[in-house]
Amino acid sequence: MLVVIVGLLVGLVLTGSWAFGLALGLTVVLTIWRLLVIARAVRAWGYAERDNDLLVRHGLVVRRLSIVPYARMQFVDVTAGPLERAFKLATVQLHTAAAASDARVPGLRPAEASRLRDRLTALGEDRAEGL
Repeated sequence: MLVVIVGLLVGLVLTGSWAFGLALGLTVVLTIWRLLVIARAVRAWGYAERDNDLLVRHGLVVRRLSIVPYARMQFVDVTAGPLERAFKLATVQLHTAAAASDARVPGLRPAEASRLRDRLTALGEDRAEGL
């Protein structure tokens, strides 16, 4: 958005057209609004480790709370795409037999993601139920 704002600002200075001024104003307002929405979306994610399960909450408009029992976890992934690696972040993905109960915890530091993966794996093995 910074490139668009600079381009519109240059266009406004060079031409003096009100259209560039209007577009610049709308772009600045939309950029500020988007930054506020992103901040709220980041704060909406959370997780809590309990004795027998992991709680994961997320969602801005529709709030969702997932409860994943440790005994039902099949495996735990830690992933980090190129953008996440650039910001030194990782995502922990929990997989269960039911795809609807899978959960993920994004935006963790790699050390915290590894710690959470190891803890969830150990708790899952301790509480594994023979099915």
